[in-house]
Amino acid sequence: MAGLDHLLERNRRWAERVRIANADFFNNLSREQHPNYLWIGCSDARVPANEIVDLEPGELFVHRNIANVIVHSDMNGMSVLQYAIEVLGVQHVIVCGHYGCGGVQAAMGHAQLGLIDNWLRHIKDVYLAHGAELDAIADETQRLNRFCELNTLAQAANVARTPIVQNAWARGQSVQVHAWLYCLSDGLIRDLDVSLSGEAHLAAIHRMAAPTSGGRER
Repeated sequence: MAGLDHLLERNRRWAERVRIANADFFNNLSREQHPNYLWIGCSDARVPANEIVDLEPGELFVHRNIANVIVHSDMNGMSVLQYAIEVLGVQHVIVCGHYGCGGVQAAMGHAQLGLIDNWLRHIKDVYLAHGAELDAIADETQRLNRFCELNTLAQAANVARTPIVQNAWARGQSVQVHAWLYCLSDGLIRDLDVSLSGEAHLAAIHRMAAPTSGGRER
């Protein structure tokens, strides 16, 4: 492939290093995956999910998009969430944003950027809900970082509000939803002290009744 030969060569060198360190690595990896965690993170190239939590390939099921947004109308995100919980049986869903997120920063502005404007609307709604707090922060960097925190908290709540997660709780499956923030400047993750593990953590309006007998059963 023109222009990308250097990446293929790097892949060959990487695979050889891994085989030397662990002769069974790829044989083990080729078997069925059994991750215990679903990571929902930002597409930012500086936030490689497996690396920053020091997990091997196969130990972390990963979904990434701009600004780690989860909305009920995104069939990609909903399909990943359903597969992770209902097929892989993950017990922890980690929504991890990062400070200085470009998507969150863009949502703070007013420029038209194209198709992505439709995606940023979901983040702008988070700002709208917390406008008084955010507008009171004079320093722009501090305001952005707080907005990153609030966006991640909102997306974790969105995960918990899905029928996918609520149905898992209803059938007694252990699923916890967490909100984390990664700091690019020191490589450390901040736990936002959120662990949603049952409908008691949801506002009454977001709680869903269990499916009727005519619905989908597992």
